[in-house]
Amino acid sequence: MLEAIGVDSIDELFADVPKAARLAGPVGLPGAAGEIEVERAISRMAARNLTAGSVPFFIGAGAYRHHIPAAVDHLIQRGEFLTSYTPYQPEVSQGTLQYLFEFQTQVALLTGMEVANASLYDGATACAEAVMMANRVTGRRRAVLSGGLHPHYREVCETYARFVGFELSAGESAPAGGEDLAGLVNHGTSCVVVQNPDFYGEVRDHSGLAQSCRDAGALLVIVVTEILSLGAIRPPGEMGADIVAAEGQSLGNALNFGGPYVGLFATRDKFVRQMPGRLVGQTFDVDGRRGWVLTLSTREQHIRRERATSNICTNSGLCALAFTIHLALLGEAGLTRLARLNHATSVDLAGRLEQVPGVRLVNRCFFNEFAVRLPRPAAGVVEALAAKGILAGVPVSRFSPDREELADLLLIAATEMTTREDMSALEQGLREVAS
Repeated sequence: MLEAIGVDSIDELFADVPKAARLAGPVGLPGAAGEIEVERAISRMAARNLTAGSVPFFIGAGAYRHHIPAAVDHLIQRGEFLTSYTPYQPEVSQGTLQYLFEFQTQVALLTGMEVANASLYDGATACAEAVMMANRVTGRRRAVLSGGLHPHYREVCETYARFVGFELSAGESAPAGGEDLAGLVNHGTSCVVVQNPDFYGEVRDHSGLAQSCRDAGALLVIVVTEILSLGAIRPPGEMGADIVAAEGQSLGNALNFGGPYVGLFATRDKFVRQMPGRLVGQTFDVDGRRGWVLTLSTREQHIRRERATSNICTNSGLCALAFTIHLALLGEAGLTRLARLNHATSVDLAGRLEQVPGVRLVNRCFFNEFAVRLPRPAAGVVEALAAKGILAGVPVSRFSPDREELADLLLIAATEMTTREDMSALEQGLREVAS
């Protein structure tokens, strides 16, 4: 194959990739094998996974296990949805455009914003896109990131900053909060990025921060990693957010070992021309019949690359459809009930765990995820409980391994999928291994 295309080695195929991004040697994988042998080897590896549905499960930290109605998967696997592509020709893409229009409407209502786009890749890239949009709107190049922002979201922002060319000022992650973000805002600040509920599960009112941002001419970006929380808490738009970037995985999309997920993005109408991604609009044809079109699609697929608001080349169409179907099945009342059930379940679990010797609840105002301090490093506790068939949560040390003061912190999530038996198993397990 190399001879046929005229190169001497496989390495030459990657000559355009910087050396710093290339591996020094081959990946430690077995040599070539037949199809059956490969299937057997992969099956043995897969069998070592402890799947979310098979044991008591309390992992969150940005991806949450919720029940997905069977109708969702049934509908998104219809051929016209499963195999459809970018709706360049509206006259033959009315079904796709209509559900994207409905999706936008749902996102705008959930977030309390005036306009939403037709999805992005995921919450982390939506967060970075929000920062770059704020830079364009304000003409400034410095963003302030809260210490309560998910570490993965922060890392994505840092990657964009390094290659696009803007400045980030990030607070240090701390479970108790108390950071003075307003004090970091000045007339060179394009935006402040906060997460609600934050990485540690704490719910806050950012109305005061929104006013401080307005006074300095900066924008407030609110990130939401658990979109179901907006069925119970005050939406970002009511707090004064200028941009909302969110992860929509909780509705319609399973954990899937980390993806694909769906990025949600909403803003104020006055900023719509700086919003990345697609915007589907409603119109009427010459006979007065309702129809849908791409009202705005300021992406490099449609216009010159240097003029594009985003170089993300696609939306998460099928995942957005799953989101839309699930939310439509729930309805407003169902969403509220589901959110209340999640909160009640997590409150019940937090109360149980507080009775375990040495376990201390860190936050008092949370939705369905909270942090606890353990009497020993959380990573070892999680491994010990995993050996007992309990996925107890996420040790914060996995995100900040160099900070000793976070070693005993454990993030625990409880959803409508968490049973009383699951709670009892975690409580008993912590009594046995945490002390």
